[in-house]
Amino acid sequence: MATFDHLIIGSGINALVAAALLSRKGDSVLVIEREDRIGGCMYTSDAVTLPGYHHDVMATTFVLFLTGPAHGALGDDLAAHGLEFCHSEHPTAVLRPDGSALALSMDRAANVATFNQSGAGDGDQHAADVGGVEQDADFLFALLGQPLWSAGTGWLLAKQAWKRGLNGLKTWFGEALEPARGWLETRYDSADVQALWAPWVLHVGLTPEASYGGQMSRVIAFALEAAGAPIVKGGAGQAAAAFRSLIEAHGGVIRTGIEARKIMVDGGKVHGVITTDDEQIYAKNVIASTAPGQLYEGLLGDQSPPQTAKKFRHGRGNFQLHYALDGPIEWAADGLADVALIHLADGVDSVSKSCNEAERGMLPEVPTICVGQPHALDPSRCPEGKAVLWLQIPDAPMQIKGDAGGKIKTTPEWTEKTREAFADRIEAILKNHIRNFDEIKLKRRAYSPADLAAMNVNLVGGDPYGGACALDQFFVWRPVAGQVNNTTPVKGLYHIGASTHPGPGLGGGSGFNVANALGASKKSKGAGA
Repeated sequence: MATFDHLIIGSGINALVAAALLSRKGDSVLVIEREDRIGGCMYTSDAVTLPGYHHDVMATTFVLFLTGPAHGALGDDLAAHGLEFCHSEHPTAVLRPDGSALALSMDRAANVATFNQSGAGDGDQHAADVGGVEQDADFLFALLGQPLWSAGTGWLLAKQAWKRGLNGLKTWFGEALEPARGWLETRYDSADVQALWAPWVLHVGLTPEASYGGQMSRVIAFALEAAGAPIVKGGAGQAAAAFRSLIEAHGGVIRTGIEARKIMVDGGKVHGVITTDDEQIYAKNVIASTAPGQLYEGLLGDQSPPQTAKKFRHGRGNFQLHYALDGPIEWAADGLADVALIHLADGVDSVSKSCNEAERGMLPEVPTICVGQPHALDPSRCPEGKAVLWLQIPDAPMQIKGDAGGKIKTTPEWTEKTREAFADRIEAILKNHIRNFDEIKLKRRAYSPADLAAMNVNLVGGDPYGGACALDQFFVWRPVAGQVNNTTPVKGLYHIGASTHPGPGLGGGSGFNVANALGASKKSKGAGA
């Protein structure tokens, strides 16, 4: 029976990055996916609301991919296989309950002027913050992306200690651990500037009070200003299609509707997988793009080291809401028509309140809402003259203990009734920010954390970030303290995905790191795309 060089379980962005790099190298690669489609959270459907409206059901923004090493290695090849990005000059904005708004552009000088007008000196502070990220880019992005338990990281730290001095390096790390609340409240006077950045920590699985949230917010500000908030032309699913085309062009095999039941291990070495149909597939290496519980408690079973994943914590749930609209949107403030992602939030305190309620199992009284306008970047997403909205609420409880607003009757599990009642709450907030909402609303579709978990097994409890991203479960401690990079206690078995370093998002970093560890950075056996 044939043995593959690499068998990859799952087909999210990390799995596809690894498969593309390894197949391009000339290795034999098999990707198996339990669903009937590939792509994980990269999923576009025209069956969500109305015909002609194409919705990214889950993930939509590809700034992490465009700014990461996976795109640097694969971007040209993927473009040759149909991947195209759409952009806006205004990647993000905030619209507050009082109608005040502030938008970020991709022009630093313009942002400095706008922020200085909003708060004395705030533009200069913005320039210093994003300029600091730019100045430290080699060091900072290595820590955020490359394998940390390595000689390369040791050498990097040694160089920084030599450059900055030990006390200077200590100071740098101390400032990097500052929470977003501390950063915003001590650096910026403008409530609008604070409100612009406060919600973004939710998108990396943190809260305004979490350690290193300030540094992550500065990185986000730098990335959005430099690369925008791009989406894929035709929908996120087209990214998965481009990956598939590239992988298969280099001899890789992708099989959908096939689920791994058990990883075969003999003498501490992986040998392949057994599927739920009892098919045995042999491979020299197995790369599992899974949550820790699925890998260690499921696929490895009694072959798993004891307690490996028992302490791993999952984070808040995610709630998605999609709208088909009959015409252009009249926002409550000017200058928002072309903004890719608009947060509806009042500031640091409102974000803190909503995510604290969600973490305690409560439906937030006033959830933090992220509104995407994909039609503004990619008109092909809906019929001409119409509009489509993508809403993400990153502070929903996985299991419900009650309603912070005291109005929605709840049970511990997400039911259709609870989902629609919470969607009504979100829609009421949305209506307060869109003047003509009632006139243009055609249809909506809501997805609760439970719905998302049912669609993607890696979204445990509806957690889109692969587990809590608190400091004790991040960087070298992700997913568990004893794991070294993406290796496991089983030789030839590698763990990738949002639950591993460098964490969640559409960056493909863990797939890139494992592929390089397996030699994909060496000269490929074939050429071209």
